Amino acid sequence: MRHHVAWSNRDRGSHNQNTGLTMQKTRFRLGTEGVTLCAALAVLAACSSDTTPNSSAIRSANSETSLIHNVRIIDGTGAASYTGAVRIAGNLIEDVGDLEPMPGETVQDGRGLTLAPGFIDTHSHGDRDLLVQPDALPATSQGITTIIVGQDGGSPLPVADYFAEVEATGSAVNVASYAGHNTIRSKVMGDDFRRTATAAEIEEMSDLLAVELASGALGLSSGLEYEPGIHSDPAEVLALAQLAASSGGRYISHVRSEDRWFEEALDEIIVIGRVTGMPVQVSHIKLAMKRLWGEAPRIIEKLNAARADGVQITADIYPYEYWQSNLMVLLPERDYTDRAAIEEALDQIAPPDGLWITGYDPDPSLVGMTLSEIAEARGVDPATAFRQLAESVDSNDEAAGNDTVSIIGTSMIEDDIRQLMNWSHINICTDGAFDDRHPRARGSFPRVLGRYVREQKLMTLEEAVHKMTGLAALHMGFNDRGVIRQGAIADLVLFDPQTVVDRATPDSPELLSEGIEVVWVGGQQVFAQGAASDARPGQVIRRAAP
Repeated sequence: MRHHVAWSNRDRGSHNQNTGLTMQKTRFRLGTEGVTLCAALAVLAACSSDTTPNSSAIRSANSETSLIHNVRIIDGTGAASYTGAVRIAGNLIEDVGDLEPMPGETVQDGRGLTLAPGFIDTHSHGDRDLLVQPDALPATSQGITTIIVGQDGGSPLPVADYFAEVEATGSAVNVASYAGHNTIRSKVMGDDFRRTATAAEIEEMSDLLAVELASGALGLSSGLEYEPGIHSDPAEVLALAQLAASSGGRYISHVRSEDRWFEEALDEIIVIGRVTGMPVQVSHIKLAMKRLWGEAPRIIEKLNAARADGVQITADIYPYEYWQSNLMVLLPERDYTDRAAIEEALDQIAPPDGLWITGYDPDPSLVGMTLSEIAEARGVDPATAFRQLAESVDSNDEAAGNDTVSIIGTSMIEDDIRQLMNWSHINICTDGAFDDRHPRARGSFPRVLGRYVREQKLMTLEEAVHKMTGLAALHMGFNDRGVIRQGAIADLVLFDPQTVVDRATPDSPELLSEGIEVVWVGGQQVFAQGAASDARPGQVIRRAAP
């Protein structure tokens, strides 16, 4: 089907485009001189808002109930598990505890397996995919019942139209969306985006953002390594973030750098959190450069210090040492003729044998090959092979190096991932689209449960589930899901902690995970016995006006 909603610069990867500007060249001007926030706030106040979110806990008129019994309940709060049963009435959890079946009630034996709240993917790129794959199998098969889209500054615009299309199509999962800074900036500035925005342009962006917030967007997302966001002055981002904060929204960001200027990038989001007072979240946090390896404890100290100072900063993470993005993201200046820059990237960020092609329009036969293999086949060194790949696309085309030459790059180390994942204020995400070649699209949540909990004993099962449910809900501002309690939405996952594990790899990204037995969304089964059902109970979650 054709989509009637516009997106801009959707990020499928953890590294974004970084054309021409670097963190060192960006002045952190925190003032908003020339920016008329009053006008933007007036626009927001004038906009009508949907004050009744679809996720409101309103009991269904359906009087029939069902009971899931003989289960180990992990309620999503981090509390110890216990044996019991859960009764569902309509789309809500009616009761929890030591329950007996009632006459005429549908009863499901959980066979002693673990019942948890449905997992919440706080960073998904399933925006468009959901419209053509409404069964959301890559998500439900790993226990995900809610996806948060509009990430990295790229969102459907207008979000109201996207919400309407999802509701018309039907969905197996719930969906909420941020409003994307890059999308809004592109709408206002068009092709003339490689510069600082004027006060009038920022006011126009504010007008657009106000409409998106009034339509139920969770807040503002940014992708500051991407065009056009990388060209924005920090004062521009701060002005829009203040507008989001004034409406009770939140801020989530793929920060300006995940490698060379990572700490300066963290400083920017910390300042936004401090000035606006609203919750801010670092998207798919990582230490993606050799010189940063081993620095996880110090980064956590920095984040904790900000929290101690009153900044509500959190993060999400996916459990892999490699990311997926585009070839040119490795070059901050986007100059593929700069051999020294290529060699530095291959030495410090993504080695040739850990960088493989996931999409290459000029020659699809290269997909699956590493840069080392391509270089050997061509009889050249890796830096030359890199340049040849980059030269094969139009470097002036905004799509160049994006979907035309997409890559997976290995840049992180296991010890850093483990330490960051264990931070008290981090939740789990996929950062994946449904069709990603990166295995995170089908494996992120089971990988944590199988490898990091069962095998490595990095954390308890209760702690891991909390990071996937209750904590994720808190970070997104949800109060009616992410926990198993009376009155909560009946989004649930039944899984076997002894067998749950990811199976997808970059070579076989289509493989579904194992150990996820049954998934319910709003009390209806959407996944069971390794297959999606025909049910489409997913809701659009709109943020209510304050």
